[in-house]
Amino acid sequence: MKLLRVGPVGQERPAVLDESGTLLDISGVVADIDAAFLAGGGIELVRSAIVAGDLPVVEPGVRVGPPIARPGKIVCIGLNYSDHAAETGAETPAEPVVFMKAANTVIGPDDQVLVPRASEKTDWEVELAVVIGRTARYLPGHAEALACVAGYAISNDVSEREFQLERGGQWDKGKSCETFNPFGPWLVTADEIPDPQALGLRLWVNGVLRQDGTTKNQIFGVAEVIRYLSQFMVLEPGDVINTGTPAGVALGLPDPKPYLKAGDVVEVEIDGLGRQRQEVGKA
Repeated sequence: MKLLRVGPVGQERPAVLDESGTLLDISGVVADIDAAFLAGGGIELVRSAIVAGDLPVVEPGVRVGPPIARPGKIVCIGLNYSDHAAETGAETPAEPVVFMKAANTVIGPDDQVLVPRASEKTDWEVELAVVIGRTARYLPGHAEALACVAGYAISNDVSEREFQLERGGQWDKGKSCETFNPFGPWLVTADEIPDPQALGLRLWVNGVLRQDGTTKNQIFGVAEVIRYLSQFMVLEPGDVINTGTPAGVALGLPDPKPYLKAGDVVEVEIDGLGRQRQEVGKA
């Protein structure tokens, strides 16, 4: 099932894309797609409503917002593809590299990305996002970890490399600028993605294919990432995990590196999870 939220910024309402490709309004069934929805059996309520029928059709041309109203937290895994670690000159990590991204970075999949003021090194990163559907703490194994997944989506983990790597401290300040997490278009429920380690990821900038990878090359797979994180923090319904990016980011390309600038267009897709398109502007 493909869940999404549609409407103007701050006024999104929940919707579902049915098997025929028709977009249906489910705001009469659930209030929103958020932590309460995931924790309270919202997915099954929507399944029942689809079977019952009579859901109103959403008008064409409506804006698509992020598929989760607001994540509780965004936990990110760095250097999680061997080819990406190699292109940045980093050693393959022995344990997952963990950092956080501000929850208010989340925007819709086709909303404008803003290059921060004083930025010269704004970069792109296509990533598989995992949405948590039940509380996870001290999980013993991979089966228990995957049982906590509500579904999957696309994240573009936009990053400012100078802020991240050259300004001291932790990575977070290069990751948490406004608009730095285009998310969606859909939350695809876990039953539709039987193997999260078999998904192709691609990203284009101005029509040029920059990233073309597969989740099978993750150093730490989805199940291990969730299990690992649960040893250090409690994961809750509505939390998002960005699981890393394959090679092809601007940071890893030869000089002069083609960092993003106003007027650029970024397109992102992951097998089975849809497609994004962002025009780049200035903050």
